[in-house]
Amino acid sequence: MDKHARIYVAGHRGLVGSAIVRNLEAKGYTNILKRTHAELDLTDDKATDQFFAEYKPEYVFLAAAKVGGIVANNTYPAEFIRDNLAIQNSVIHSAWKHGVTRLLFLGSSCIYPKLAPQPMQEQHLLTGPLEPTNRPYALAKIAGIEMCWSYNRQYGTQYLAAMPTNLYGPGDNYHPENSHVIPALLRKFHEAKQHNQPTVTVWGTGTPKREFLYSDDMADACVYLMNLPADQYQALLGSDESKTGRFEPPLINVGVGEDVTIKDLAELVKQTVGYEGSIEFDTTKPDGTPRKLMDVTRLGNAGWSAITSLSNGLKFAYTDFLQ
Repeated sequence: MDKHARIYVAGHRGLVGSAIVRNLEAKGYTNILKRTHAELDLTDDKATDQFFAEYKPEYVFLAAAKVGGIVANNTYPAEFIRDNLAIQNSVIHSAWKHGVTRLLFLGSSCIYPKLAPQPMQEQHLLTGPLEPTNRPYALAKIAGIEMCWSYNRQYGTQYLAAMPTNLYGPGDNYHPENSHVIPALLRKFHEAKQHNQPTVTVWGTGTPKREFLYSDDMADACVYLMNLPADQYQALLGSDESKTGRFEPPLINVGVGEDVTIKDLAELVKQTVGYEGSIEFDTTKPDGTPRKLMDVTRLGNAGWSAITSLSNGLKFAYTDFLQ
């Protein structure tokens, strides 16, 4: 990407989008297009088309999405599938219609089957049932991958889907019910410390294992992928299965390649916050998927790996929470 290229970051105020903007600005990109939801409703086809027609972005990072944790996914399944389908449909189609050079579609590791082999490889997509609690969101994201693939096959576009593992970092959502595990735990332990509570209760058994990637590392991976030389980038765009006989979606996992139990994560957050009470596990609450570890061989072969350790990332995230 040229430093003056028109780059549209959809969802620039979210966890991933804001990190992508920080990364681009730090690297000297000067023409970053940003629109709030109030300025541009991406579920509105006409408004999205008008934006692309007027501003002609050359590169698009599609990080806009309706996201949330287990409670939010269970409470608002209709919104999760409806809004995410609408956003990606309007952005991907407008990107094709108005000649976007490259588009990076951001998804989630929940696209993979609940009981996928570990670590999860890109070819495990569509090989088994999804985790029921986030199936509407996952199906929307799978549709987005297929849409990128279909436009690549039919129109020769260069749309790549990047699937991050569990993300955390500056600008996260710390809502007590609608947040993901790390921000939820940071808030829970912080409030327990403030109020001198003797125990903190964590949902589930503590045995599931999760992988966590710091949001600024994710952003760096996204910008790195968008800047790959043509031959390397093209190799990630998959193939036409009807011609090759191979299932190769335009998909790449973004993660750290190692995971921790929720119990160990809770202990790390406890240390980070400086909470001195004890931890209890509410085994009546759902655990979700037993394990979700990404195979990041493809990303490593492309030349990128994460640099922020979980302990350091938690310190950065807690500082952000306090601010």
